[in-house]
Amino acid sequence: MAAISLRNIIKRYGTGPKANQVIHGVNAEVADGEFIVIVGPSGCGKSTLLRMVAGLEEVSEGDIAIGDRVVNDLEPARRDIAMVFQNYALYPHMSVFDNMAYGLKIAKVPREEIKTRVDKAAKILELGHLLDRKPRALSGGQRQRVAMGRAIVRQPQVFLFDEPLSNLDAKLRVQTRLEIQKLHRELGITSLFVTHDQVEAMTLAQRMMVMNAGRMEQFGTPEEVYNRPATTFVASFMGSPPMNLLRRAPNADFGGKPGTLLGIRPEHLQVAAAGWALQVETIEMLGAERLLYCRMGDESVIVRTDESLSSAPAIGATIHVTPRADRLHWFDAESGMRL
Repeated sequence: MAAISLRNIIKRYGTGPKANQVIHGVNAEVADGEFIVIVGPSGCGKSTLLRMVAGLEEVSEGDIAIGDRVVNDLEPARRDIAMVFQNYALYPHMSVFDNMAYGLKIAKVPREEIKTRVDKAAKILELGHLLDRKPRALSGGQRQRVAMGRAIVRQPQVFLFDEPLSNLDAKLRVQTRLEIQKLHRELGITSLFVTHDQVEAMTLAQRMMVMNAGRMEQFGTPEEVYNRPATTFVASFMGSPPMNLLRRAPNADFGGKPGTLLGIRPEHLQVAAAGWALQVETIEMLGAERLLYCRMGDESVIVRTDESLSSAPAIGATIHVTPRADRLHWFDAESGMRL
């Protein structure tokens, strides 16, 4: 296992004045054995950053270190990493055992050692009864576990996951997330996991790196990112539904600064007999809770309520809510930075 250091990482495509810079000075220190999730919308640079760690993309400026080695100029095979991709990349004509063992055979690992490693990985991933099957006889979740098993047998210093759950249905994604958590607890290998899914990020990460337009907006634990978002982008991206960001609100002290935004998460607005007056426009029923999409003047406001609310308001009705004073967030409207 090894720590990872990202030191002012910049990525450009092309040269000269027409060069397109897609990663803008990312700095991060990942501890030995830590599970880091890199999360952000499509096109934010998260996969490019991961591919630079893997050696599949060149670094334009800055240094990447794995352990005590700067690896900028090392080929992927010499970086002691293993990567799990979105599309599994299994050989269709090979059995599960042979898919998992292939890299070891190429490396000329002794046959008994290969069997020991594959059997151990298969046991961890509950694939022992599937070792003789071909990929076409497996479910999507089983194929992804085979891909993870192929990475495990390498015994690398670092695991790199590039949106590995994107091809799975919702139920399998939940199940595979639990398997990845269990896998990390058992192996303790330093891991970088890329996803655009904020639920995956919140449930898997020990710390998360939130990316936006090639920049790292925040790096912290899921609790820190959710409870104290560093920017309006983080506030609106992390959370479903997103944080309400208001330019005006009744009885809210904006400190006399018109360029200030007030942030409040939907679950921190409580339906009350008096308070902010909202007109209900749409209601989403989500089993144990409801989402009320409302209007307050020219501001859109989302309110999260649970099923204990005595009765659901009608569309078009006016409700009153009070914000929790200890859950207010203030941002500079121009820069988007937390105040």
